[in-house]
Amino acid sequence: MPTVFITGANRGLGLEFARQYSNEGWRVIATCRDAAAEDLRGLVGAVEIFPLDVTDRAAAQALAAELSGTSIDVLLNNAGVLLDYHARLGEIDHDALATSFAINALAPLHICESFADHVAASDMKVMASISSHLGSIDGIGAGSGYSYPASKAALNALMKNVAGDVAGRGIKVVLFHPGWVRTAMGGPSAAVDPGDSAAGMRRIIAELTAEQSGCFVTYQGDALPW
Repeated sequence: MPTVFITGANRGLGLEFARQYSNEGWRVIATCRDAAAEDLRGLVGAVEIFPLDVTDRAAAQALAAELSGTSIDVLLNNAGVLLDYHARLGEIDHDALATSFAINALAPLHICESFADHVAASDMKVMASISSHLGSIDGIGAGSGYSYPASKAALNALMKNVAGDVAGRGIKVVLFHPGWVRTAMGGPSAAVDPGDSAAGMRRIIAELTAEQSGCFVTYQGDALPW
């Protein structure tokens, strides 16, 4: 039975990933800050829920130790925040900026560090992170905000470094723009169904090659500029 590890699995895309993988018979290690996680607990299959604040490095390391000996085929850095969207110069919430970097960029890095051995021990050996087209510096313009684009661009840079470091262990790394998805973050007017987004990313993960490691693509597989 293959295993997927998901951060921020209690809602939105994280919950959809958990649902799809569990429906296909995967073991799902679902992490989230909300220990109750009622929607997660309603899923069928081999779903295990662990409380985790992704910004707590000690907690991540402790969970990695608890799961010692567990092979993780797909590590999914999904947890993220969208703060002070559309902020302009002079309106920047610097606390939101720091929080965005901590959750969107630094947390995925130390999750990869903590669980690299687990991923290396698996058959598929994939580390995937949810980025955004706004993390493409080429696409940033007036009104894009500061916290979200900057933190996702940082995520891209960090994961590109990770891809080089883990290549020798056979681990493949991919960064995704999931589309404008109808979630609590994306809002009800968003164009993309979360099921379609997750399914598209899962297809890419399943077919990812060593030569593609470090790529930045849409959920449909189209390459994005850095």
